Amino acid sequence: MHHMNPEIKSCVDECLSCYAMCLSTAMGHCLEMGGEHAEKKHFTLMMACAEICRTSAHFMLIGSPHHKHTCGECAEICMQCADDCERLGDMQECAAACRRCAESCRSMAA
Repeated sequence: MHHMNPEIKSCVDECLSCYAMCLSTAMGHCLEMGGEHAEKKHFTLMMACAEICRTSAHFMLIGSPHHKHTCGECAEICMQCADDCERLGDMQECAAACRRCAESCRSMAA
């Protein structure tokens, strides 16, 4: 792996952590809970969050200058996902991962 500054490495780690959290929580917890947790709007938001986190990490790992764009969008989607997870309740761990990722991505997008 090419040399990466610590701030980018930290953001990659937050993105990959959020990606794994959203994907596993959506597939496991939300589908198991059913109801509002499995409604299309929430489920789609979690899938979008997972995918933009994966994409942002990928852009940073390959050294693309376009990571600023993906990270900006990632921060926005992660905040929406965190808010929605908190609205539903019992998803604090997922909401926290989304907020950490959003904060890290916001600094990358600046």
